Amino acid sequence: MERSSNIVTERKGVIAKAEKWGKRRLAYEIKKQKDGFYFFIDYAGDGSIVAEMERNFKIDDRILKFMTVTKEGAVTREGIDAEIAAAEVKRTQIRIETDNTAPVKEEKPQGDARPPRPPFRKAQPREDNTPKGE
Repeated sequence: MERSSNIVTERKGVIAKAEKWGKRRLAYEIKKQKDGFYFFIDYAGDGSIVAEMERNFKIDDRILKFMTVTKEGAVTREGIDAEIAAAEVKRTQIRIETDNTAPVKEEKPQGDARPPRPPFRKAQPREDNTPKGE
């Protein structure tokens, strides 16, 4: 992850997001591996940055798969800065909301209460009373 960040910043690119998604089960087995560690890097820059990132991903044996996706339209530094600022504002609003809202137990009126579900019963196998072979 650090190497990818260095490649982008050395070539005057901008990293909008860099997230570690963690260890997850792969959709299918790749090189006899069933689990993989996922990273998400959202960056902007020239085509040389993309080429260098992909070259490094191909060389590194620890990377099983990677995907490069181009966003629609031209991405400018101002647009990226605005996107980062909007994401930061959203994160702080979520933090403020979670801090201000203490767990309050709401009481529902009795008229809206649903009756409890009956317990699950295991289906009994049916016995056929018809003789077989006749």
